Amino acid sequence: MLSTDADLNTEAKPDLLERLFKLKQHGTTVKMEALAGCTTFVTMCYVVFVVPEMLSAAGMDRGALFVATCLVAGLSCIVMGLYANWPVGLAPGMGLNAFFAYAVVLGMGYSWEQAMGAVFWGGIGFMLLSLFKVREWIINSIPKGLRIGITAGIGLFLALIGLKNSGIVVANPGTIVGLGEITDFAPVMASLSLFLILALSYRKMKSAVLISIAVVTGIALAFGDVQFTGIVSLPPSIMPIFGKLDIMGALNPDMIGVIVAFMFVNLFDTTGTLIAVGDKAGLADENGKMENMSKAMITDGTSSWVGAIMGAPTVTTYVESASGVAVGGRTGLTAVFIGLLFLLTLFLSPLAGMVPGYATAGALMYVAVLMTSSLGDMDWSDLTEAGPVVITTIMMPLSFSIANGIALGFIAYPVIKLLAGRVKEVSVSVWALAIMFALKFVIFGI
Repeated sequence: MLSTDADLNTEAKPDLLERLFKLKQHGTTVKMEALAGCTTFVTMCYVVFVVPEMLSAAGMDRGALFVATCLVAGLSCIVMGLYANWPVGLAPGMGLNAFFAYAVVLGMGYSWEQAMGAVFWGGIGFMLLSLFKVREWIINSIPKGLRIGITAGIGLFLALIGLKNSGIVVANPGTIVGLGEITDFAPVMASLSLFLILALSYRKMKSAVLISIAVVTGIALAFGDVQFTGIVSLPPSIMPIFGKLDIMGALNPDMIGVIVAFMFVNLFDTTGTLIAVGDKAGLADENGKMENMSKAMITDGTSSWVGAIMGAPTVTTYVESASGVAVGGRTGLTAVFIGLLFLLTLFLSPLAGMVPGYATAGALMYVAVLMTSSLGDMDWSDLTEAGPVVITTIMMPLSFSIANGIALGFIAYPVIKLLAGRVKEVSVSVWALAIMFALKFVIFGI
């Protein structure tokens, strides 16, 4: 009996997917990968609401930011799936976007175009480090304590931003900061947002952040604090931010620390996430080496500088990808499904425009809880390690700068080790970075 065209097409599709993603080798199916992709998307799609809200504070067009976030996340995930065959989702990173908007633009006074240029160079640097396999040397030579301090410091920085945006913490001339009017509508809603996320996450609900944003936005709608403008529409124009980065302006010597911060924070964050998710997905061989790790890192780095051209700051791999792996995602087909869902989200811009800032403040504080938990891995009995960690961690929020926190931590580490008679524990790369950061402060200031 002759096969029909429909039969031939049905038979061809699994063969193509098998060649691209090696589904049988990884013990998975198309259905399982689709379920994993949907699961990861639901856990991380809050970024399309949070990122435009955050970056609009830097003077960027909110509608265009929504489009850029969806496009960059969608395309990055698809490339990750097809090129690296990893079941992970990528999108503009929360911590680095906060650094971009509140520290570099609002704090240091650079234009968002210059800051986007710094993202571009940071992405190029990250890609080159991955391409020439320098990242392994850097990661191995950077002390664990400094990595912990950077992660926790970004967490505290995010917490401060969330508290400030919701009005829970306000400026106070006498005490620098103080408690705001916490019984006002916005602080109450921001607190509810955080409480819901923490409670739902404790109950193992994958979409805790999204549910919290939806509930708080619904309450705001009921009280008339936001207006319903529809659900589906054509995407806004991306042109107000597309290609507007100032690549040459970002090469200002004053911005060296900013570029390094974008590059190294993404390096640490992405490496840690890929190792954790890859291990759960069974992508490590008997020697612990991750399959296609370099390809995954190159994809991440490339996504950052391409995203900067499109108007979306530093792209990173999301730890929420573990939720998809937990339900069976094992190959890049999971990432392709995540990417397609992000592209479909382009048509939901009215919903994104309706979400108030206090509805997303809880998500920022929740991420802060997750990131500061890394301090539990620190050996507090060794003061030569603990000291630089605390300096790095607290100086990020107190100086309102991730870059300054990193710089001060790297300067403190070798100096403390030297004075304690343990200079042999300091690697060449740490000394090089410490000297570079110190010269930056001496010559160019903060």
